[in-house]
Amino acid sequence: MSCEEQSVMANNHVQSQSSSYWPFCKMRLPSLQNCIKFGIIFCLGFLLLLANQDTCINTNNQQSAVPKPMEQVDQSLQVKSRDIQYHDDCIASLSEQEEKHSQEVASLKRQIRELKRELKKHLSNTQQVEEPQKYKDLEGGIRAQRSSDVDNHDDLSDFIRQQMAKIEMHKPLQSEYDVVPFSSLNSKLVYSLESGLSHRPSERPRGDKKEDLVEAVYFAIDILNKKKDNTFNSFSIDNFVDGIFKSERTIGTYYNLVFRGTQESYYQSVEILRPFSPLQKLRSQIIDTNKILVNIIIPLSGRLDKFQSFIERFKSVCLDNRMHVYLTVVYFGEEGLSEIHSVLFNMAHQYNFHNYKLIRLNVTFSRGRGLEEGVQNWDGSDVLMFFCDVDIAFTKEFIEHCRYNTVPGRTVYYPIVFSLYNPKIIHTINDAMPDTPQLMIHHEMGFWRDFGFGMTCQYRSDFLSIKGFNMDIKGWGGEDVDLYRRYIQSDLKIIRVTDPTIFHLYHPKVCQTNLTAEQYRMCIMSRAVNEASHSQLGILAFKDKVNMTLFHMGQIKHTWLGAIQPPQDKV
Repeated sequence: MSCEEQSVMANNHVQSQSSSYWPFCKMRLPSLQNCIKFGIIFCLGFLLLLANQDTCINTNNQQSAVPKPMEQVDQSLQVKSRDIQYHDDCIASLSEQEEKHSQEVASLKRQIRELKRELKKHLSNTQQVEEPQKYKDLEGGIRAQRSSDVDNHDDLSDFIRQQMAKIEMHKPLQSEYDVVPFSSLNSKLVYSLESGLSHRPSERPRGDKKEDLVEAVYFAIDILNKKKDNTFNSFSIDNFVDGIFKSERTIGTYYNLVFRGTQESYYQSVEILRPFSPLQKLRSQIIDTNKILVNIIIPLSGRLDKFQSFIERFKSVCLDNRMHVYLTVVYFGEEGLSEIHSVLFNMAHQYNFHNYKLIRLNVTFSRGRGLEEGVQNWDGSDVLMFFCDVDIAFTKEFIEHCRYNTVPGRTVYYPIVFSLYNPKIIHTINDAMPDTPQLMIHHEMGFWRDFGFGMTCQYRSDFLSIKGFNMDIKGWGGEDVDLYRRYIQSDLKIIRVTDPTIFHLYHPKVCQTNLTAEQYRMCIMSRAVNEASHSQLGILAFKDKVNMTLFHMGQIKHTWLGAIQPPQDKV
């Protein structure tokens, strides 16, 4: 290529490069019009930017009183921090108090244990009875085994464990009279020396005794069914064979119950104890007996000599001791009425006693009717009544028993009277017959009349609320039992107790043939036990043989049985 051609090509290349850069030059160097537009737009944008910044500043100034979200979080954290600190302080304080209280409780427990040891030492010194060493070891072993439990239970649990240990012990007794005999039972009957009102050698358990025995049997069944080594399918009441039980007053009731297992000669024996708990205070109150008036109500028909004797006892017990009493006499018939008036008038004149009333009824004698009339003829407010008979002797202590054992709306008093035997049988030919009945509690003098319900103390309001006596019952007996049964079926509590301050004086009993079969049976039963004790009646039955034997022995002066005559039947 010539120099000229190279020069032309170089010029063309320069021109081409110059022409290719031109558009770019146009973009970087806009026209004046565009520059003005761009400047206006720029100024407007700048103004908008300034305005936006001013708005943000004003907004921040306006919201300066309201915490930002981060500030709220900070404050919340600060509050929580303070709460946590306060909680920790409370926990620390409570822990300190709990530790202090625990120390005090531990100190008190130590003091209680020391007091128990001192009390036990004092009791053991007082009893002066040495327990066999093996039983001491047994009790000590039981306590050592359960020492960890003692501190975790209250005094009642500790007391029950002591009772369970006592039942395993045996203390030497002074005589055979100190032995507490067992009673035996099976699925139907209980055999006991304490036969109760039925006086039978065996009886079906009733009332609380039935509940007690049934609960014990089922408790033993539950124990057998929970045993891990029980190979029997399931024990039930059908497996119960028999058992024994007894109650010791200071320990509880012990049961040894036997159940039949899978084989004929295979038995399971379960020993359980119902321990008595410590004594607990139930109620304490003051009874002012001087303010309680007792209205003594006596139904009467004839029997003037008996009434005269009763009035003499009444004057000696009540009037000589200035007791707050009232006497109501309900007399049946006209015969002897003037003598009754005379006896009461002389008493009133002698003692200036006018708290009495004589009510006359011209109908056939009925004890229930007489008592009912005495109740209805009371004019005052509610009064304590004593239903009495002329054959009853009582002391001033009985009037007090009547007062504090009877509470209106709560309790009625049914004392078990001590009935005296026939004095002609009790006192032999060598003994002088006393002028007055000997009021003495002795098995050869009388018996507890537990089948009698005629003597009772109750408030008039309670008597009326239970509808009183059943007037449809005629003749001897029955109305007293009917009233008693309605009381025991009511909400009132019956105080039924042997009372050594009230006596039923002996008198020949006449059982009329016009009584119902039940009344006649009750009358004969009462008559049979009213004469003498079992041994005395036995001697009376064999009196001829005894007298003959004593005669041949030369003991003529002891043939006193010849002077005793069996009571004559006055039917």
